[in-house]
Amino acid sequence: MNFDGVWTPVVTPFTQEGSIDFAALPPVIDSLIGHGIHGLIVGGTTGEYYALSNGERKKLFDAVSELAGGRIPLMAGINATTTEESLDLGRYAKSAGFNCILLAAPYYCQPTQDELLAHACTVDDALDMPTMLYNFPARTGTAMSFEFIDALKQRPNFQAIKESTGSIERMHTLTQDYAGQLQVSCGMDDQVLEFFTWGARSWVAGASNFLAPEHVALYRTCVVEQDMIAGRKLASRLLPMLNLLEQGGKFCQYIKYGCELAGLPVGPTRRPLLPLGEDEKAAFARTYEQLIAHRG
Repeated sequence: MNFDGVWTPVVTPFTQEGSIDFAALPPVIDSLIGHGIHGLIVGGTTGEYYALSNGERKKLFDAVSELAGGRIPLMAGINATTTEESLDLGRYAKSAGFNCILLAAPYYCQPTQDELLAHACTVDDALDMPTMLYNFPARTGTAMSFEFIDALKQRPNFQAIKESTGSIERMHTLTQDYAGQLQVSCGMDDQVLEFFTWGARSWVAGASNFLAPEHVALYRTCVVEQDMIAGRKLASRLLPMLNLLEQGGKFCQYIKYGCELAGLPVGPTRRPLLPLGEDEKAAFARTYEQLIAHRG
């Protein structure tokens, strides 16, 4: 499978009472598809999968699959604390029409590399789906070592990796030494220009929920047109926002507030994540308005 392009980890809309607001999903999905996003991810960190029950995650798979209607590739995030739950979610997503899966290390339990390998192979044997690995040890507690990646070389379903460590050195190794095995997808938004410069052709971007035109334009300029000078100008306009998101400590809250400013209200985050304060909203809004002032 080709993982080129901008993949949006879709936000999960909530009502003020905390239930999933399925009525808020259609405008989000239609906006992303209309702006040329290349793929949708349901069950990513931006979608607050960790705050959802197994049943809620399945309902989201069904809802987005129906709304997408075959117009765009769909990736299912199936991360969980146990292998069995990941398998259950993966089987359901496959039956719902998803094209591929996003697989991170089971969080909190901190498996060893051998245990992580056994987990990944079990999922692969059971689901037989194109897979993007998700290396985000700051969230999961477990890194995906190069030895782990080497051990998957003979398994063709493992086709890409979303790299979210922030290590430029590791990104260099993946793009230069593992290019024949895995597509590398940018998982650190404030490093996207570096990823594209070193050959990455994929970007999993939370802020594309509300800044899809800017994300697609940067991808097209850097990857399709290979114009890194023009790309640097575009990236420099995006960078204040990407820095705020990656370094502000309230990623999901900012993404959802960005959707609100873009005319796509998706409600609050689930507790324990609390709403933004008025000063935080004002600072974010200034950054957002300065960015979109360049549109057109």
